[in-house]
Amino acid sequence: MRLYEYEAKKLFSQFRIPISKGEVVERKEQAKAFAERVGKPVVLKAQILSGGRGRAGGVKFASSAEEAEQKAEMLFATKIKGFPVKKILVDEQLEIEKELYLGITLDRINYKLVTLACCEGGVEIEEVARKNPERIKKISLDVDQRFYPFWGISLARWLGAKGENIKIVGNIAVSLFKLFKQYDAKLVEINPLILTRGGKYIAADARMSIDDDALFRHPELSQMGIQKRHEEGEMTEREKLAKEWGIPYLDLDGDIGMFPGGAGFGIMGNDFVHYFGGKPANFMDSGGGPTPERLAKMLILLDENPRVKAIFGARFGGISRCDDFAKGVVMFLKEHGLSKPMVLRMTGNMWEEGVKIFEKEKKENPEIFKNIEIHGIETPIEQIAKRAVELAKKS
Repeated sequence: MRLYEYEAKKLFSQFRIPISKGEVVERKEQAKAFAERVGKPVVLKAQILSGGRGRAGGVKFASSAEEAEQKAEMLFATKIKGFPVKKILVDEQLEIEKELYLGITLDRINYKLVTLACCEGGVEIEEVARKNPERIKKISLDVDQRFYPFWGISLARWLGAKGENIKIVGNIAVSLFKLFKQYDAKLVEINPLILTRGGKYIAADARMSIDDDALFRHPELSQMGIQKRHEEGEMTEREKLAKEWGIPYLDLDGDIGMFPGGAGFGIMGNDFVHYFGGKPANFMDSGGGPTPERLAKMLILLDENPRVKAIFGARFGGISRCDDFAKGVVMFLKEHGLSKPMVLRMTGNMWEEGVKIFEKEKKENPEIFKNIEIHGIETPIEQIAKRAVELAKKS
């Protein structure tokens, strides 16, 4: 569960991690009032739970109180990455000498905690790790291991701290690790950690994700107004509709609609689509033994998604029956209609009966099947995924 920047900064301050002076506002007049009080240029940051906020226009700079009010009005009137801006964090602008990166996350492959430091802040750390891994210093620890101060000093020196600042940056690293462990975090990062022209180190941004299964251990977060929430904050309209229908659904940023059997089959299908060069538009789970009505609603979510260019359907009948799968698809075709090309495959429990349903309906209503390619056990699932990618690229 991801926290807003202002929430993460509250926790940072409790652990004596220096943060920039700021205030959360919900009206443009409040932004102006804060800028007047500090008497300095300010930066206005939309509070949304999504990365890439700056590139999406969610960060504005203002040199006066009047300009701060204007920029706040602009932000409140826009959507950033599809999410409405309800709160803005207004911070005083810092005089930047250098931008750095400091973070802690989980190494899921090696079952370790890993502390990361980089002399390049304000960048996508994943890109740096992929292209220039030598620019990142890592310290891996067992989950029950403490983070010793001398490791913090090592990171501080790697980041170029000098003199007394070595101890200051080292303490920031130690405090960040304590915060990570105390709140059962999956990620905490300062990006960027600013070295100001006055020689101070300040966390100009804060990102933090907590394991939501551990929230019961932290009632103090609820007192701060931090409640269990969707990972990306506001749900999309499709996610809200899916929740209303009782369908586990998550929007992604691709263009291939995923119409799977169960969650495991859905994960496998997403992997296949990625392997063949495509990008899934969603993750979805039909649940065990879904009704035809439920399956039809799943297809509505995909067909009405403007991002979707093609639909990849895969059903392995176990608890679920392929004849019910076929009935659901036919129900959707008759009542809603299909506007996107779809390729689907079904095998397992009652798959032959499912094929017969499709054959019968296709003879009686051939026009509703013009956008569908239907396959059975004779066609490998890999070919179906590859075909879905091809259809998406043609659309």
